Amino acid sequence: MKPIHNLKDNAYKLIFGTPEMFLEFLHNFINIDILKNLKPSDIEDISDRFLPMFDDNRDSDTVKKIRLSETEPLFVIGIIEHESEVNYTSSFKMLQYITYILSDFIKLNDEEYHKQRKAGNTKLKLSTSKDFKLPPVLPIVFYDGKTKWTSSLSLAGRTQYSEIFSKYIPEFEYELVDLNKYSLNDLVNYGNLLSFFLIVDKVRKAEDIELLSSLPESYFDNLNMNVPESLLKLLSDCMKLFLKKADVEEEKIEEITGKVYRRRFADMFDVEFSFREVKQKLREEVKKEVKEEVKQEVKEEVKKEVKKEVEEEVREKFEKKAKESAIETVRNLLKNGVSIKIISLSTGLDESAVGEIKSKLALV
Repeated sequence: MKPIHNLKDNAYKLIFGTPEMFLEFLHNFINIDILKNLKPSDIEDISDRFLPMFDDNRDSDTVKKIRLSETEPLFVIGIIEHESEVNYTSSFKMLQYITYILSDFIKLNDEEYHKQRKAGNTKLKLSTSKDFKLPPVLPIVFYDGKTKWTSSLSLAGRTQYSEIFSKYIPEFEYELVDLNKYSLNDLVNYGNLLSFFLIVDKVRKAEDIELLSSLPESYFDNLNMNVPESLLKLLSDCMKLFLKKADVEEEKIEEITGKVYRRRFADMFDVEFSFREVKQKLREEVKKEVKEEVKQEVKEEVKKEVKKEVEEEVREKFEKKAKESAIETVRNLLKNGVSIKIISLSTGLDESAVGEIKSKLALV
């Protein structure tokens, strides 16, 4: 089975890879007026050009070229980095991403400049010219982990003596979109498909699916009216990944996602009984594991007790045999006329004990 973060990464790769979803993300969470009137056709995914910078198998990170004008070559480059755990290197990683992306932009710009100039016409500016401007880069960290995000939003916050050397530290902050800060009602109020994905992302285990059954009917009606046919497959595929992450049984995932294409959004999650079964099954599995653990612990305790008893028995037998052997040695020495004192010194027995053996020997 894939690690949980990979399942979620794959889901968000599909989500952020879709221009409509990327726009909904910007509209919901990024309060920049110039980005409010964008269309899906204004979004170009250029993530493939920057795969080397995604160096830790986090394939949900995405880079977009956002065109701001149909008549002028004005654009913003947006980066979304998806994190399921607090990443204390985020500010530095974003700096790396920004420099990588802008270096690529300069290279492509200058190549196109020389190409157009050779053809006799260009509106581009060479990167070394006074009038050349770099495009803005919008760095975003989207976080859906369980704990509070505690990483610094700026590079200064991760740099020693930042107050003294502030002049020399790159000055920027990434935008943090922390899913923990948005309640279920907040997401419902957005009323779009992205909000639905984020609500499903909040499901941590199978029995939590009941949370989704309690969503307002009007919310599902709105989804039904506004989700185009072209996005139904995206909805189904992402649902499968999120539900797998929550350890929902494969059969029930198929039952739920099968309703997507029939647009049965309102009763999509009316399978509550199945999750009680899942919970009961898990309880039985855990109970079996606990029994084995207890059995092993009891076995170890009994083993210690038996070992102690056996050691005591062996010790007693050894002491008895040793005592008998010592008495026999004393008897032989006494018969040979050896004095009690010498026998005591030789055997380690005190003289009274040797005398007692001598008395018993005399009676025989």
